[in-house]
Amino acid sequence: MRIYETNLADAYVIDIKKNEDERGFFARTFDKNIFFENGLETVFVQTSISTNQKKGTFRGMHYQIKPYEEVKIVRCTKGKIHDIIIDIRPNSKTFKKSFHIELTEKNYKSLYIPKGFAHGFQTLEDNSEVLYQISEFYMPDYSKGIKWNDSKFNIKLPEEISIISTKDLSYHDFMEDDIN
Repeated sequence: MRIYETNLADAYVIDIKKNEDERGFFARTFDKNIFFENGLETVFVQTSISTNQKKGTFRGMHYQIKPYEEVKIVRCTKGKIHDIIIDIRPNSKTFKKSFHIELTEKNYKSLYIPKGFAHGFQTLEDNSEVLYQISEFYMPDYSKGIKWNDSKFNIKLPEEISIISTKDLSYHDFMEDDIN
């Protein structure tokens, strides 16, 4: 496995290193020692899956606040998504900056999302599926969101939104008070 820096502090793309033979390939998607050596979270308490029937479905921009901030590793296991993260850590050198990546069932890439980031994605194919490894338990009272089209972030989606939840539509523009 290889870990690549993104343009955002502490966020990484994880790429597999395939060991191929006539059967196909074998590759690690997580290695506690490699994560530890790179200063990344090594304990994940939940694994979740998101299925999305229609191209253009949008989920986000979600995060949890202290003391339940969470690290996520996100991978598209079926289909294709446009994944987005926003650094919402006020003391970060990349505060309010975003990173976008296409994750697909064929490129096998994962996105390492550190604490203090909002996360969302849009499906680029019908029947897309996303797998999450999460470092904290879901705590509804500490779960927050940001309106995806907040002008502070200038997020451009590749598709028109076909489906978005009422909850995701209810989020307001980002305010620093929301993260404390």
